[in-house]
Amino acid sequence: MRVVLHADVEGVGTKGEVVEVADGHARNLLLPSGQAVKATEGSEAQAEGMRRRRAIKDASDRASAEEVAKVLVPTTVTVTAKAGTEGRLFGSVGTAEVAEAIEEQTGIVIDRRRLILDEPIKETGEHQLTARLHPAVQFPVRIEVVGA
Repeated sequence: MRVVLHADVEGVGTKGEVVEVADGHARNLLLPSGQAVKATEGSEAQAEGMRRRRAIKDASDRASAEEVAKVLVPTTVTVTAKAGTEGRLFGSVGTAEVAEAIEEQTGIVIDRRRLILDEPIKETGEHQLTARLHPAVQFPVRIEVVGA
């Protein structure tokens, strides 16, 4: 059955695509949940509009992510945390603290879920994490953790 997707469906396609799926999958899941509608001439024309709007929004999001990257890549963000005499932190610094420090020091608001940190930072010094603001825009962020 040919359907027009109204939402991104993992393993099937993205919003606005016209795809061929098994009849049962369409009848039992996609159509009742509102994730798709049966493809007709009218719905395919709507799908084209959805794809155009998505492409424009994607280009805009990518451009704004690149602007943020231009500001953050050369910047070192300083995070203050309580630390012992040997540089070990009492607790740790995670993405929430880093996002808060970025906002305070640069005025740029980044969702903490866009920051990728392999493991929480538990020592003072320089560290690096990755910011992924767009699927095509990923860049390093340098962090200086200082003891308080």
